[in-house]
Amino acid sequence: MTVHEQVEIELKFDVDAGQPIPDLTTLPGVATTTGPIVEHLDATYFDTENLDLADHAVTLRRRTGGHDEGWHLKRPGTERGRTERQVPLEASGGDAHAVPAELIEPVRVHLRSRTVAPVAAINTRRQITEARDSDGTLLAVLCADLVTARSLLPGGTGQVWSEWEFELVADFDDDAGELLESAETLLRAAGARTASSASKLARAIGSTPGHRDNRSLPNRPTALELVVTELARHRDQLVAWDPAVRADADDAVHQMRVATRRLRSVLKAFPGVLDGPEPERLGDEFKELAAILGVARDAEVQAERYRDLLEDETPSAALESALVEAQNQRYHRGWKTAVAAMNSDRYFTLLDAIDALLVDPTPGENAQVPARAALRDAVKASRKSVLKAQKKLTRHDEGTPEWTEQLHAVRKKAKRLRYVAEAGATLRGSRHSDEARTAKRIQAALGDANDASISREVLAAAAGSIGVDPADAFVLGRLDAREQVEHDRALKRYSDVAGDL
Repeated sequence: MTVHEQVEIELKFDVDAGQPIPDLTTLPGVATTTGPIVEHLDATYFDTENLDLADHAVTLRRRTGGHDEGWHLKRPGTERGRTERQVPLEASGGDAHAVPAELIEPVRVHLRSRTVAPVAAINTRRQITEARDSDGTLLAVLCADLVTARSLLPGGTGQVWSEWEFELVADFDDDAGELLESAETLLRAAGARTASSASKLARAIGSTPGHRDNRSLPNRPTALELVVTELARHRDQLVAWDPAVRADADDAVHQMRVATRRLRSVLKAFPGVLDGPEPERLGDEFKELAAILGVARDAEVQAERYRDLLEDETPSAALESALVEAQNQRYHRGWKTAVAAMNSDRYFTLLDAIDALLVDPTPGENAQVPARAALRDAVKASRKSVLKAQKKLTRHDEGTPEWTEQLHAVRKKAKRLRYVAEAGATLRGSRHSDEARTAKRIQAALGDANDASISREVLAAAAGSIGVDPADAFVLGRLDAREQVEHDRALKRYSDVAGDL
C-alpha cells in the first residue's frame, strides 16, 4: 500500500466571500504565479462518539476530487507544521466508511478500543493560485476556499464560510519563516483575518469535550495539584511517543519507557495524596508496561554497543552476526511484543484509567498539604531509601551475586530519587535540583556498569555458540577486556559521587 507522509506548513485566514487575492509576486522569491486552478472537494470526516481525535487536534477524512484525493490523517507534528499522512481511496477496498489500517495505527492511542464514524461532511470549492520562483519551481499555493460544512453530530447544523490557506510546497530551511511572515503581512493587508478555528472540521463541529489536561500550577499549589500536574505531564509524553513506537522510530521505545517509569514514580512517591487502591494498581500496570518495553530497549542498547565496539575491529561475518544481528533480532521480537501489548484491551484500559484519574482524582488525607512540603518529604524519603541501599551494599563482598543484586537496587532507587526530585521542575524555585543531578550521576554510572556486565555475558555466550576461529577469539578477548575496563571506570564514577547525597 502506498503511504505518503509530509509536513504541512500553512497559514489559515477567514475572509469575506469573493475577496480578491493580492499579487503574490510581491513576496520574496516569487517571480510568477499561475492559476486560478479550480477544484471541487467532497470530504467526510471521521471520529469517535466522544470526538477523541478532534480533542487531540487530529483530523481523519476521506476526500474525493482534487489533485490529492484519498484518505488523509493530519496530526500535530513539528514546531513548523502538522504531519499529514495520505493513502489512496482504494485502500479501503471500496467501502467509504472503512478507514484504512495505515491511518488508524498512528492514532490508536487516542481511539483505543473505540470505533470511528462520520462526524462531518464538508464540500469545498477551491481556487488555487501557484507561486513559483524564477526557475519555475513551485514554492507555495494560495487556496481561496468557499466552504459548505454540515455537522453529522446530534443536533449538528450547517455553515458556509470563505477562507484562505497559504501553504508552502517547496523544501525550505531558513527561508520558510521569511516567506510565511511576508505572506501573512500581504494577506492581512488584503483583508484576511485571524481564522476563527484551527481547521475546517473544528469550525464545523464546534468545541470538543476537552479530555486533555493543559494544567499549570497556581502560586501556592497543594500536593494534589502537584501530583495531578506531574501525572498529566508524563501521561502526555507517553501518548506522544506511542505512535512513534508503533512506527519503530529511533529512540521511541526508550522515551515511552521513561514516561511510563516516571508515571509510576509519581504514583508511588506521594503516599496519601491520592486515595483508594487505584494509584497502586496503576503503578503495577505501568511497571508491567515498562518491563515489556524494556526487552526491546535493552536489545537496542546492546546492538548499538556492539556496533561501536566492532567499529575498530576486524570480526568475521559470523561473529558480527552473533553480536549485532542477534541483538537486532531480539529487538525486533521485543518491539513486536510491545506493539501487541499496546493493541490490547489491558493497555487501552490503563490509558482510560489514568485519564479518568486526572479528570476526577480522589483526594487522600494528604491532598491539601502544600506542594513544596509534600515534595520535600517525598525527596527526603527517596533519598533515605538510596542511602539505606548503599549501606546494605557495603555488607557484601564486591563481585558476589549478592553485591551485584544490591548494586542494581541502588541504581533503581537512585533513578526513583531522580524522578521524584525532578518533579519539582514545575514548582518555581524548587530546591531539589542538586539531589536530582546527583541521583542522575549515580544512575548513569551504575547503568554503565550494568551494561558492561551484561555485555561480557553476551560475549561469553557468543564464544560458546559459534565456531570461533583464532582471529575471532582474539577479537572477543579484546572486547571483553574493554568491557572490563568500562565496568571498572563506571564503578569508579559511582564511588566518586556516591557520598554526595
